[in-house]
Amino acid sequence: MSGLPAAIRTVECAVADFSSIARGKIVGRADFDAMRGCKLPSVVFGVTLTGGEPETVFGPLLPAAYGDLHLEPDLSTAVPVPGREDRVSVVCEPTGLLPDARRFSPRAALRRVLQRLADAGLRATVAPELEFFLVERTAEGGLRPAAVPGGSGAREHALEIASLERTAQFAPYFDALFDACAVQRLPVTGHAHESAPGQYEVNFAPGEPLAMADAVWRFKRLARETAVRQGFLATFLAKPFLDQPGTGMHWHVSLQDTTSGRNVFSQPDGQASPRLAHFIAGLQHDAAGALALFAPYDHTFDRMNRGDASPTTAGWGGDDRSVAFRLPPASPANRRVENRLPGGDANPYLTVAATLGLGLLGMERADEPLPEAPALPRSLGAALDALDTSAALREVLGDALVDLYVALKRHESAERNAVADPRHGWDFVHLTEQA
Repeated sequence: MSGLPAAIRTVECAVADFSSIARGKIVGRADFDAMRGCKLPSVVFGVTLTGGEPETVFGPLLPAAYGDLHLEPDLSTAVPVPGREDRVSVVCEPTGLLPDARRFSPRAALRRVLQRLADAGLRATVAPELEFFLVERTAEGGLRPAAVPGGSGAREHALEIASLERTAQFAPYFDALFDACAVQRLPVTGHAHESAPGQYEVNFAPGEPLAMADAVWRFKRLARETAVRQGFLATFLAKPFLDQPGTGMHWHVSLQDTTSGRNVFSQPDGQASPRLAHFIAGLQHDAAGALALFAPYDHTFDRMNRGDASPTTAGWGGDDRSVAFRLPPASPANRRVENRLPGGDANPYLTVAATLGLGLLGMERADEPLPEAPALPRSLGAALDALDTSAALREVLGDALVDLYVALKRHESAERNAVADPRHGWDFVHLTEQA
C-alpha cells in the first residue's frame, strides 16, 4: 500500500520535462498502489516543446520503440489537487524499462548535486523570487497586458512600479491562486506589482533546494491554470514586450555546515569567508555553458540583450542588480549569493542544480574570482555550444542529460529559425502558455 489516506481515489503522477511541463497520468488508487506509480512512454523526455522528435535523440539517446518508463513517486511530495478532495498530486522520477532513466531527469540531477554537497559536509538553503506576466492575446496574434477582471476594460499602459492599486484590481486572481498554493503547501510569502505593465513578482520562504524547486515548478502550473479559469493568461515568457523589463527567476543561495549549522560564506568574525569567493568563481568559470540552462530559448536572450538590469557578463558584487551574482545586504548568518541570470522560463531543477554544482566545484578547486567579468553568450546557439563542451557541467549534470538537452534545444532553435516571424509565429504560439 502507498500509505495515502483512504479517501484518496485517484493519483496524479507528475514528472517535469526539460521545459518544466508537467507530464504524467491520473491513475486509480488501486493501480497506483499495485504499480507503485505508473508507466509513461519514454518519448515524453525526447520531444521538443512543439512535439517534434529529433533524429539525434531517438536511437542515439532514447529507444526508437518508445519503451515505457516507470514513474516512481516521491510520496513525501503528495499534496491535494485543489477542488478535488479525492485526488492527490505526487512528484515522480523516471525509472524502469529505460536503463538508468533517472539520468535524464532534471529533478534527479538536482538530487545528485545535493548528495555531493552532503558528502562534503554541507547543506544548502535557497529562496526563489519569481516574476511573471498576466496577459491576453490580441487579434493580430500578439500579447497585451490583461484587462482588469470585471469587464471595465481597464488596462495598464505604462510602468506602474509597486502599484498597490493594480495589485488590488487583480485580487480575485491572486486570492484564488494563493488559496491553491495553500492547498498544496507552497511556501509563498508575498507578492507585488513589478515594474512592467501586467508584471508581478512572487516571493518564497527559504527552504531545502529540492522542496523549493518542486514549489516553483508547481507554482508555475497553478499560476497558469488559475489565470485560464479567469479569462486571461499567466506567462513566464522572458520578454513578452520588447520595450518593457523582462521576467526573471532569481535564486538566493547559502551553504551551511551540516555539523555546526554555521553559514560557510561567513567567518567567525562576521567577515566574508574565502569559500564565498570560491563559490562565485565556480559560477563565473562556467557561466557561459550554464546560461543555456538559465536562458533555455532563443527568445530568452531578448531579456538579456535589451538591458533592463539583466546581466550581460558573469560579474559579481554587492547590492547591485546589474550583476549576475549579487551579494544582497545581510547579516553574517544570512550571507548569500543571488543568481540573477535565470529567466522565468527556466527549469527550476536544472537552474538550482547548475548553481549549486558549479559553486561546489569552485569551492573544491579553491577557484578565485576572475579579474574581469567574462562576457556571456548573446545567443542560445553560442550558449549551447558552451554547455556541450563544459567538462564542469557534464560532471555536475551527467553526460546523458547534457547530450539530450543540447539535442532538443538545438532542434527547437532550428524550428524557430525556420519561421518567418519567430517572435509571433513561434514564441507567442508555443512559449506563452508552456514556458
